[in-house]
Amino acid sequence: MIQSETLELLEWPRLCQHLATFAATKLGATAARHLKIPDSQTQSELLLEQTKEIYQLETRLTTGLSFEGIQDIGDSLERAERSGVLAGEELLAIATTLSGARNLRRVIDNQEDLPILTELVADLRTYPELEQEIHRCIDERAQVTDRASQKLGEIRTDLRRVRSQITQKLQNILQAKSGAVQEQLITQRSDRFVIPVKAPQKDAIPGIVHDTSTSGATLYVEPNSVVPLGNQLRQIIRREQAEEETIRRVLTEQVAAVKPDLERLLAIATTLDLATARSRYSFWLGANPPRFIQREDREMITLRNLRHPLLVWQQQHEQGQPVVPVNLLISPQIRVVTITGPNTGGKTVTLKTLGLAALMAKVGLFVPAREPVEIPWFDKVLADIGDEQSLQQSLSTFSGHIRRISRILEALGNGEAEEQGSGTSLREAAPTTTLSDGGAGEQEAGGRRQETGVISPSLSTQHSALVLLDEVGAGTDPVEGSALAIALLQYLANHSQLTIATTHFGELKALKYEDDRFENASVEFDESTLSPTYRLLWGIPGRSNALTIALRLGLKPEVVQQAKTQVGEATDEVNQVIAGLEAQRRRQETKAAEAQVLLQQAERLYKEVSAKAASLEERESSLRASQEVAVQQAIAQAKGEIAQVIRRLQKGTPTAQEAQQATNALNQIGQQYQPATPAKPKVGFMPKVGDRIRVPKLGQIADVIAAPDQDGELSVRFGLMKMTVKLEDVESLDGQKAEPVVKPKPAPAAVTPPPQNVPEIRTSKNTIDLRGKRVADAEYILDKAISEATGPVWIIHGYGTGKLRQGVHAFLQQHPRVNNYEPAEQADGGTGVTVAHIK
Repeated sequence: MIQSETLELLEWPRLCQHLATFAATKLGATAARHLKIPDSQTQSELLLEQTKEIYQLETRLTTGLSFEGIQDIGDSLERAERSGVLAGEELLAIATTLSGARNLRRVIDNQEDLPILTELVADLRTYPELEQEIHRCIDERAQVTDRASQKLGEIRTDLRRVRSQITQKLQNILQAKSGAVQEQLITQRSDRFVIPVKAPQKDAIPGIVHDTSTSGATLYVEPNSVVPLGNQLRQIIRREQAEEETIRRVLTEQVAAVKPDLERLLAIATTLDLATARSRYSFWLGANPPRFIQREDREMITLRNLRHPLLVWQQQHEQGQPVVPVNLLISPQIRVVTITGPNTGGKTVTLKTLGLAALMAKVGLFVPAREPVEIPWFDKVLADIGDEQSLQQSLSTFSGHIRRISRILEALGNGEAEEQGSGTSLREAAPTTTLSDGGAGEQEAGGRRQETGVISPSLSTQHSALVLLDEVGAGTDPVEGSALAIALLQYLANHSQLTIATTHFGELKALKYEDDRFENASVEFDESTLSPTYRLLWGIPGRSNALTIALRLGLKPEVVQQAKTQVGEATDEVNQVIAGLEAQRRRQETKAAEAQVLLQQAERLYKEVSAKAASLEERESSLRASQEVAVQQAIAQAKGEIAQVIRRLQKGTPTAQEAQQATNALNQIGQQYQPATPAKPKVGFMPKVGDRIRVPKLGQIADVIAAPDQDGELSVRFGLMKMTVKLEDVESLDGQKAEPVVKPKPAPAAVTPPPQNVPEIRTSKNTIDLRGKRVADAEYILDKAISEATGPVWIIHGYGTGKLRQGVHAFLQQHPRVNNYEPAEQADGGTGVTVAHIK
């Protein structure tokens, strides 16, 4: 009983109603509204895993998990089992439910890392053959189709034929007796086809009158000539209905045969829908998955920025006030937390928020708090919140609290009796009370508490229960209420895992200093605005603000002063100490906030510096890439100009003057496009006639044909070209620089292109004419020429049918020595000649 009372006090049904709005099916919404709270931690952990996997699954899917087609077919299954005949709508709902469940299983099976959901749908049977049979016999309008049976098809054919005959006869009568009919219309009355006849002209069309208009001016007559066809039509309709019922009965029997599997399917679909609702509600709340801790292992309850879910809903949907979160960090040795402070300060909301958080974790919901969310698994959540006054039962506020607290202790006692068979009774734990005429409780045995004392933890059993008490000990004499509250909290410290109690009794604040299992907390109050801030302060008890508030609200100062003398100096000193602690706490919070701001500024500056460094690196890489592109473009352009010089030489027999002009042109191109590079340090080589030397600017190996003169110039030849080069522009084959004959002149800032940009000169030795050859013969000639070649090879294959050119290209493409090939310049034959570049 106390469990259901607690759920009502915490407004758990409202939360379940909110959860139901996130369900996709009627079954899921019903299950959410009647949410069952698990009895074991294992069940809660399973529900949490389901929620996590659905949460993970829906982040992968673009449209979320779909429950389209799944309906509540439970009643239909019951009727099918009891030999009832299902209607077309019910059979169609079963078919769509089978299809929807199959789609759910397919989506889950296609995903990885979902072990809980995969296991859940592993034994899901969707009977596609039953679904197909239903769709074959029942159409989208839930009507039995003609193809359901041959007999039904024949009956429907007869039905259409007779209806056509009736319609044709009536049309003939309407045309023949147009003066006697009210309008050219064929209608039905009592499943009989009739025509509207004017009442004065009824004898013109003899027949059966089935209906009359409201005014009596029109009679709806079935002509005698149509009556036999109408009777025949009605008989065919009866046969049709009987055959349809037979078909639906057969389908119903097939459904009844697999009823257990279909019920299992419904249960799995409902479980998935409920898990999806939990996931979507948790996402909407901005909640995080909890982890169940063991306080016996010295783990702390951690609930930072915990928000009341119902207040969040009120803020979002009802334009409520912004929700102020609370921080609950409770050490493992703490068993009782007393929260003090002014009324409307948020004490009761804190109790309800913690109670709802514990229940949400138990049912598999995420908790609206910042990660990490660490909370024990409480086997019971028991609460006494609010008044329970009753005029009919003559119960005062105090009596209502005591009745409910008695049920809480009885629930704890029952759990203890199950574990150890006996325990301390409520009468031994707290003073017994009786009701006075005024309804206030009077203590019968004031000294009983002293006799019993605090129960030793070694003699009691602590249960995994969360107890929430609002205004403990209120509603009676303050001295007796305070004594009762102290005894009750000491009892709960021994018999429950955690108790949170709100109070106005100052004596309860001192329990922290007598027993390390107690802790104080208070709700903050802003004296400047005379309003609470709804913030929870830990380690500092709340202080009385009644006199300060009264003075600021205009109560005469002498009255407030007199009240202070009645309170006593000790109380005033305690309030001053508490005020000092609160001020110190505020200063620490201010410094912490300033430190946080500085930390954020440092992090922002670090990010800015990192971003600028990354930008500079990216810019440097971009500049380097653009420079490389520019160099490549310059080299390509220089290569083209060199090729033009070579083509001019190839057009006729080159003379010495033309060779010299070509040499000068090449030097100018090198000076224009190539950067200067430092000369190699090796010096001492002097070329002689007949020596082979290297000309780095041209990337060529040449033969010396004339020794260097006094100006340091020598004549060299490579291929058909002869040119004069300077001594400092040549080197030996092993890289030694020539020793200057005279003081060298400043060398032009130019370097020849790299070897891959060597001028390509076509000669008779590197030109092959394959015209008229077969592909096989051409491949042999090509292979020999490529093997002996040291530079590009010009291959003349002509145009013709194009087969020789295709064969040549195929051979070049697979040859290991061929780097690439391309059509020759237009002056060299264009596409009738292919130039193969050798590696």
